[in-house]
Amino acid sequence: MNAQVRGVRSGMALAAVVTLLGACAAGPDYRRPDVAVPPNWKTDTGWQLARPSHAPLQPNWWKAFRDPVLDALEIQALAQNQTLAAAVAHYDQAQATLSGASAQRLPEVDASVGLARQRVSANRPVTSYASTSMSTVQNNVQVGLGVSYDTDLFGRLRRQVEGARASAEQAGDDLANARLVLTTQLATAYVQLRATEDEIKVLDESVSLQRKALDYVSAQHDLGAVSGLDVLQQQSELDTTRVQARLLHQQRDQYEHAIAALVGVPAPVFSVPAGSLPATLPSIPIGVPSDILQRRPDVASAERAMAAANAQIGVAKAAFFPSLTLNPGIGWQSTEFANLLSAPSLLWTLGTLATQAVFDGGRRQANVDFASAEYRAVEANYRQTVLTAFQQVQDGVAGLSVLDAAARESHAAVVDAQRLLSLANDRYSGGLTAYLSVITAQQGRLASERQDVQIRAQQWVLSVALIKALGGGWQSSAASPGSYNAQR
Repeated sequence: MNAQVRGVRSGMALAAVVTLLGACAAGPDYRRPDVAVPPNWKTDTGWQLARPSHAPLQPNWWKAFRDPVLDALEIQALAQNQTLAAAVAHYDQAQATLSGASAQRLPEVDASVGLARQRVSANRPVTSYASTSMSTVQNNVQVGLGVSYDTDLFGRLRRQVEGARASAEQAGDDLANARLVLTTQLATAYVQLRATEDEIKVLDESVSLQRKALDYVSAQHDLGAVSGLDVLQQQSELDTTRVQARLLHQQRDQYEHAIAALVGVPAPVFSVPAGSLPATLPSIPIGVPSDILQRRPDVASAERAMAAANAQIGVAKAAFFPSLTLNPGIGWQSTEFANLLSAPSLLWTLGTLATQAVFDGGRRQANVDFASAEYRAVEANYRQTVLTAFQQVQDGVAGLSVLDAAARESHAAVVDAQRLLSLANDRYSGGLTAYLSVITAQQGRLASERQDVQIRAQQWVLSVALIKALGGGWQSSAASPGSYNAQR
């Protein structure tokens, strides 16, 4: 009885030691490094940032454009884009890897069934349970259960699960970033297409006016009022404008083809109905620079890569310590089916396997050095990603500030050109000037309008770039696998 008690106590003590060692994971615990964050964005005094910072963009941020065509294209792209489909597959793959790593911490139970008929040699060695040697033919029926359980001393498997979980979260962030890149690429191409269409309209009107000017100059030349040089000059301006219009039509087609690829439709069977740029830019809530760490999925992805790399250091360091595997088993073996499950047919094993490296030529230390260097690399990548994020947002803020002032001046130039045209019409009506002065004033107005369209296009493109730099409505809380699917 005392021996049994001592055995139970020894088993309990061993289990307690194994549990304690399993709770102590080798390697450093992860802590996100601090980065320098500026308190505010640098802006001109005439351009105010949106407030409050706790009112971020919506995940479907493109709805702020209030363009039904763009809305439909974005929905189509999210459903059919193949690059996004590949990102979804990588995310599912990372989830499967996490499930596999987590399963390693559970016991593995294997069932076996064997059935054989065999002839035993008469010349086999004599054993204590077989004192005579004779040839015989017999059945061998065996069933059993075997268990293999890695006790995870020093937390090697635990660190592997930590790394797999961080990689799965990184895959979720990469999926969110792929979604953001896709939607902003589509919006940029769409805005450029609409801006090109607006510019084409201006050039088409300019071609019409220059054709009238050419007819007028040709008539004046026939009367001997102007020289042939004036006719050639007007003809050259008309031809140049026609070339510009043709190039813009080609550019518009290229934007349409790019949109087709993004929405997953062959370019030859795809078209976007004609339209124009919206008149009002969307309001973009900027917030403070520290928000970038929560708003950008690429920053979150870089941070999760650090967590995964940190876990690999623990896995490498755990290889220095012993491992202990438990291998109990139970089964039945008999020569007859009828006696298979009887007590005399029972067989069992209680075993354990402990391994400890004695000499490896420095291989394990090399693995630790490799994992540590990998962590330093991904940490540097994280810091650079944050710096790039600050740069991109600041570029957007400063650029929109400059373009806002340029747009006001451009609009004023259009108003001035319209006034000049009205004055030219009045003078022509009063017989004070020739009609050519009216045509010239009209061309000046169209030139101002074209410049105004180009500046508005730059504002829209930069607005999309700023939305992308801000994360497009993504939040760090959406990085978890379950919550992101609701936004996908």
